[in-house]
Amino acid sequence: MTLTDGRIYLASRSPRRFELLRQIGVNFEPLLLREALPRQADVDEIRLADENPIDYVSRIARAKAEMGRLRALQRRLADLPVLAADTAVVLRDRIFGKPKSFADAEKMLGTLSGQTHQVLTAVAVTTQNGTHVRVSASTVRFRDIGEREIRSYLAGTEAYDKAGGYAIQGIAAVFIPEIAGSYSGVMGLPLFETAQLLEESGIPIFS
Repeated sequence: MTLTDGRIYLASRSPRRFELLRQIGVNFEPLLLREALPRQADVDEIRLADENPIDYVSRIARAKAEMGRLRALQRRLADLPVLAADTAVVLRDRIFGKPKSFADAEKMLGTLSGQTHQVLTAVAVTTQNGTHVRVSASTVRFRDIGEREIRSYLAGTEAYDKAGGYAIQGIAAVFIPEIAGSYSGVMGLPLFETAQLLEESGIPIFS
């Protein structure tokens, strides 16, 4: 079903999030934030001391959405709702973000091998009336993954811009015998929570 009314900005560069929003017929425009050098990132994603993982992803998603709206207004763009999301892979309170190198990704996957971890994705929508946030929590079980398998997997490109160093929708699916929760949330944008937030913000999914 395609929206007949309403547009939003998506404060993300993620092709997976583009694909998922298109899947539910959302009319969106990418709104790019600064993420790295040479200029300072628009949102500092460093975890605060004693910050629990749910609070962390919620804070980062909120910050991205609110910064996206600020940047849209500074650029004199249309004042549209801004949607943003943040995903973290969590094992025993340790947060795994995107790997910085082959060695980093190899260490992440070795740690996750044979373990059940949690994937948290927070979604935030900011409008002129404020910001609302929802969090999706899923569990993913990895089978034991051998060192040779990990290195073979990392010889490709899909791991390096993904939290935890893997893509459930890609080759890494062969490592995963079980998932409980939201498949789209593990991909990076839980569609159930996203649809709820958009409806609350006046952007109907079905009309």
